[in-house]
Amino acid sequence: MKNVLFRRKNVGTLLKKSGDVQLKQTLGAFDLVLLGVGAIVGTGIFILPGTVAASSSGPAIVFSFIIAAIVCALAGLCYSEFSSSIPVTGSAYTYGYIVFGELVGWLVGWALLLEYGLAAASVATGWSSYLSAFLEGFNITIPKAISGPFNPADGTYVNVPAIAIVLAIALLLTRGIQESAKLNKIMVFIKVGVILLFIGVGIFYVEPANWQPFMPFGINGVMSGAAIVFFAYLGFDAVSAAAEEVKNPQRNLPIGIIGSLLICTLLYIAVSLVLTGMVSYTRLNVSDPVSFAMQLVHLDWVAGVISLGAVVGMVTVILVMLYGGTRLLYAFGRDGLLPQSMSELNKKYNTPVKNTWTFAVLVAICAGIVPLSKLAELVSMGTLIAFTIVSIGVIYLRKDKSIPTGGFKVPFFPVLPICSFVLCLFLITQLSVHTWIASGIWFAIGLFVYFIYGRKHSLMNKE
Repeated sequence: MKNVLFRRKNVGTLLKKSGDVQLKQTLGAFDLVLLGVGAIVGTGIFILPGTVAASSSGPAIVFSFIIAAIVCALAGLCYSEFSSSIPVTGSAYTYGYIVFGELVGWLVGWALLLEYGLAAASVATGWSSYLSAFLEGFNITIPKAISGPFNPADGTYVNVPAIAIVLAIALLLTRGIQESAKLNKIMVFIKVGVILLFIGVGIFYVEPANWQPFMPFGINGVMSGAAIVFFAYLGFDAVSAAAEEVKNPQRNLPIGIIGSLLICTLLYIAVSLVLTGMVSYTRLNVSDPVSFAMQLVHLDWVAGVISLGAVVGMVTVILVMLYGGTRLLYAFGRDGLLPQSMSELNKKYNTPVKNTWTFAVLVAICAGIVPLSKLAELVSMGTLIAFTIVSIGVIYLRKDKSIPTGGFKVPFFPVLPICSFVLCLFLITQLSVHTWIASGIWFAIGLFVYFIYGRKHSLMNKE
């Protein structure tokens, strides 16, 4: 029984199979960097710098962002080594399968499915709110009954805009990753342009006196802020899900992962410095601090542009999260752990159309009906579990002589992977009891699916 549960994939066989069922290799390093920025920079940059500064860190939130970035960068280095050594779709699921065996790989994949699905659904819900606010500026009102999750007491029954954006992006994804990457590229440029506009205009309204006191909540406030803003970096791991669709993955995947993290860190730090310099941190605990700061200095037109940037920016996050989820289901189906239909490629578009619509419909239902505010931490739980497995897995990966040589290697090995592992475990302990309970239920469902279906139908049975 133990041998069955912890049977590991042979890397050579895996690379050969990925070559037999070929997704088109169309993505370059620049595409991957933009994919990463598209996934990472969402509502976080428009909201977290203000709210976390007000409640936890003060102007020292810049240190909170740097600390969170270091934790993510360490995990990113480990992801880079895995993705360049084993350029196969499935992200941390495939890496866990190779290093620790089938059951561990399945549970990591199940955790990632939770991350991608809930992240896409919650961002779609946020997108709906921003869209409503944006349209109200043009005196267009979406009826309340169809603009929020099921809550008859509040007069909302279904969030139609959230459902619509998820299904629209699913339609785009079925047409191919290159087409999706083109739209992502345009939207990322718009999003980054809006952020640079805020920085470029806002810097002229900075008053250094607003940075005093710089660390009002002490070092504990900075660390608490780091645990919160860590969520703003989630999504870069979705870049590794594109492994099979990347040209020269040994070179381009590490550039995509580390490059997107670096760009986003610089943007977060710049926005935080300008925002806390424009307005005292004590006044920033509002739902739209960036727009609020612009309104205070009577630049309403910039505030309007920022709202548009937020609407556009969230679309890219939904796109990349849906993409990551569909490629994960593709890997599950190809390995036999879920029905084979999950790995079928459409003859015309060469994309997994069936699994794209399956995943999108489930996400759309969550986005349209379920209030996701209480489940937000579950996204982080799924991510951190994947990070811990990848971090410690790199140490075992180096020992495997069947792994192709070349590609990216984590520097200061094994110190950095161990630091990454410990830091991720620390952040997991910071999550609430409710999150642990909800995660336990999710993993219980995952184990049920594996023992009822996956173990019996796994392709490893034939090997």
